[in-house]
Amino acid sequence: MRYFVTGSTGWIGSAVVAELLAHGHQVLGLTRSDAGADTLAAQGAEPLRGDLNDLDSLRSGAAATDGVVHLAYHHDFSQMPEAARMDRAAMAAIGEVLTGTGKPFVFASGVLGIATGRLGTEADSPDPSVHPRVGNAAAVLALADKGVRVAAARFAPTVHGAGDHGFVATLVAVARERGVSAYVGDGSNRWPAVHRLDAATLVRLGLENAPGGTVLHAVAEEGVPAREIAEAIGRGLGLPVESVPAAKAAEHFGWIGGFFAADAPVSSEVTRRTYGWEPTHPGLIADLDAGYYFK
Repeated sequence: MRYFVTGSTGWIGSAVVAELLAHGHQVLGLTRSDAGADTLAAQGAEPLRGDLNDLDSLRSGAAATDGVVHLAYHHDFSQMPEAARMDRAAMAAIGEVLTGTGKPFVFASGVLGIATGRLGTEADSPDPSVHPRVGNAAAVLALADKGVRVAAARFAPTVHGAGDHGFVATLVAVARERGVSAYVGDGSNRWPAVHRLDAATLVRLGLENAPGGTVLHAVAEEGVPAREIAEAIGRGLGLPVESVPAAKAAEHFGWIGGFFAADAPVSSEVTRRTYGWEPTHPGLIADLDAGYYFK
């Protein structure tokens, strides 16, 4: 099959492109730059120039392929409503093309906020008020009623591995700046995690097998205690590990404080059982202990 991938040179997208190519598929990757086009071509994928605001490029990519993986997103926490609006318009444009075709459409979502005070599952519906992006998922999943084999890939907040520049890398940077690796309260709150390469495998399985209206949980570890994460960062940087009161989380950590203080364990049991997905790559603490987050 030939698949159209947005965010094709990004953190998760580049792994998805490699996964698809390794399993005999062809890839048309959306990219904004010459460098991105060169990267895709070197992998054996075909580049398509465009971005999330170029709806015509999104429509042409969807029309020219056998299915779509939508991973691109404008990750600017200062412009969350605008980023969500852009994302919704992009997915609507793709959905217009795929309506009635029966083609697969796997799009990125997240697991934060799907449950409070208990283990979240694939059956849970997230609260749209948690993040503007969350509200988009329900609208896109409704494309299942319009002949699209649509699936939401809900990623753990920590998608880790060598080269990660997301949440964990930010925590490392905060620890360096503060001279201490901290956690909030007693540090028993849990963060779900998944290795980047395991997440890419699940995206492929979703494209190949998931029926319309499916929710996939890209979660390898239900919840790594925040204190264990802070301790691993402390080991890696040779820094003391300390608790920060919840009232001072934002002051100490900045924008990531609220996320790192959340207790959000999430299960992927249904996803694993249904699609035979079994993560095989290192867990978050093993990745931190490998040392590349500190180089």
